[in-house]
Amino acid sequence: MVNPVKEFKVDELLVKVYRTRDEMGMSSAYDVSKKIRELLTMKDIINIVFAAAPSQNEFLAYLSKEDLEWNRINAFHMDEYIGLPSDAPQSFGNFLKERLFSKKQFNNVFYINGNAPSLEEECARLTRLLEENPLDITCMGIGENGHIAFNDPHVADFDDPKKVKIVDLDERCRQQQVNDGCFKTIEEVPRYAITMTIPTLISSEYIFCIVPAKQKAEAVRNTLMGPISESCPASILRRCKNAILYLDLDSASELDL
Repeated sequence: MVNPVKEFKVDELLVKVYRTRDEMGMSSAYDVSKKIRELLTMKDIINIVFAAAPSQNEFLAYLSKEDLEWNRINAFHMDEYIGLPSDAPQSFGNFLKERLFSKKQFNNVFYINGNAPSLEEECARLTRLLEENPLDITCMGIGENGHIAFNDPHVADFDDPKKVKIVDLDERCRQQQVNDGCFKTIEEVPRYAITMTIPTLISSEYIFCIVPAKQKAEAVRNTLMGPISESCPASILRRCKNAILYLDLDSASELDL
C-alpha cells in the first residue's frame, strides 16, 4: 500500500492525492478490499455498484487480484447506453465483464439491458433489484462535466424521486467518450442511457471515487472548490460521510496543494 502525497478533507469528503494513477489505483483497490472484508464479517451478502470507464482501469485491475469472498458479493453497474449492439465493447456491462465480472465468481451480477423491449420496465426491474439489495459500496468516477454515472448537469437532481431513470446525454459527456478512445466520433456515441440517480449512488454506506488524469482537473476543482450544486453533480460528495476521493497529481493539478 502506497501512502498519498497529500490528504485533506473538504466538508465531509476525504481526499487522497497520489503521485501516479497506478499508485492511486493500487491504494483505492486496497481500501475497497479492506472495507469488503470488514463488511463480510457483519453481513452474509454485500452489494457493490461499479463504474465503467478507462479512469477505473487501474483500480479494477488491482481489485481483481484481491483474494476476496466474491461469491458473497452482488455486483451492479451504474449506467448503460441505450441502443448499442449487445456485444459492443463500449457497453458498460461488457466493459466490466471483461475487467472484473468474468474473472470472479460473484453471487450475482445485475446487468442493465440497454436494448430491453420496454426501457421503462427495465428501469423498474433495476429499481426492484436495488430495493431488494441495498447498496453497501459505491465505486465511482467523475466525468469531465462533473457528472456521476450519467447524471449530467442538465438532468442531475440531488433529490431525485427515482432510483433509476432514462436520460439524454449532453454534448460534453458524449465528447468525453471520444476523448477516452471509446468511440471514434461523437456521432457514434449514443444520445440516451439508463442511469442510477444521484440519491441511489450516494445511498451506499461507503463511497470510493477514483479520478485520475489531466482531463478531469477542472471537474475535480469544481467538485471541491465550487458550490455544492447540480451544475457540478459530483459536488454532492462533499455532503457524504464515509466518502473518499482518490486523485493523481494530474487530476489534482488545478487545486492549491
